[in-house]
Amino acid sequence: MDTIKIIGDALHHIPWQDKPQGHEGPVWRYSDNPVIQRNPVKGISRIFNSAVAPFEDKFVGIFRAETINGKPHLHLGWSMDGLNWDIDEHRIEFVDQEHKPYQPRYAYDPRLVRVEDTFYIIWCTDFFGASIGLAKTDDFKTFTRFENPFLPFNRNGVLFPKKMNQNFMMLSRPSDSGHTPFGDIFISESPDLVYWGNHKHVMSKGGEGWWQSLKIGGGPAPIETSEGWLMFYHGVTQTCNGYVYSMGGVILDKDEPSKVKYRSKHYILTPETWYEERGFVSNVIFPCATLQDARTGRIAIYYGAADTYVGVAFTKVDDIVQYIMDNHEAVGEDQALGRI
Repeated sequence: MDTIKIIGDALHHIPWQDKPQGHEGPVWRYSDNPVIQRNPVKGISRIFNSAVAPFEDKFVGIFRAETINGKPHLHLGWSMDGLNWDIDEHRIEFVDQEHKPYQPRYAYDPRLVRVEDTFYIIWCTDFFGASIGLAKTDDFKTFTRFENPFLPFNRNGVLFPKKMNQNFMMLSRPSDSGHTPFGDIFISESPDLVYWGNHKHVMSKGGEGWWQSLKIGGGPAPIETSEGWLMFYHGVTQTCNGYVYSMGGVILDKDEPSKVKYRSKHYILTPETWYEERGFVSNVIFPCATLQDARTGRIAIYYGAADTYVGVAFTKVDDIVQYIMDNHEAVGEDQALGRI
């Protein structure tokens, strides 16, 4: 097979650490994890499930910050190396299309995606129940919210980093008012980020193993590769001691991303270290962002750990895509168009 390539930009200053000698598996953890500890900023007890992106000559982050009253908001942060972060103690202030204050009651689990020359923030918000919030910025100084794109109940909104057939594409996981017994990933299209439709099913929970038996949800923005869209996602199982969140990998069809080409039957990262197993919500790995370098194929994955910390893991596009292909499992109707 030809070498698998990332389709995108070079990122020469991507954070990176070589794979440890003797390590098995396609993904490995940064040895100095967690990169964000408890009580990182005045008034903030925990930061986790957060998003990062390159911006100009540095890195910008949109962080899920649990304040000391326990309520989550989004905070801005900056880093020169993607590992050491300077985080604003004040939450991001959003405005509406008329530049009037339009602040969410709460905000958590953000994704940060650049489409063309604009950055979009997607998060879980309150719209008479859990739903998806959406905003844009060009300069990380003004943050303009759109109206709520979907009805409640919905979570894990993830934009693709490019339009398809001139439409924006967003993954989401519809649910009920509880803890998501529906559990599948869908995709929707919009010409303007206001009106959404052409909804299709993408992925089902389940499979031969148990690690994604309860629910799944999109993670970082999919990465365009020569083999298709590489997406990391979380899968959840229910044990006698609560939920366990692990990270999986899937390749979606390049032209019709509602179709799954390859999906790993094995998780690629599961809670094993102290900062993943022990925290405010134990046994959680929740990927939200990646940085990638098309020149070298390097990928840095940012994930929330135990709803308490931020961790970083690494892989190379050849390794991870080959692993997913070698361990492919067809689940339900994933490989169909998602239209019935």
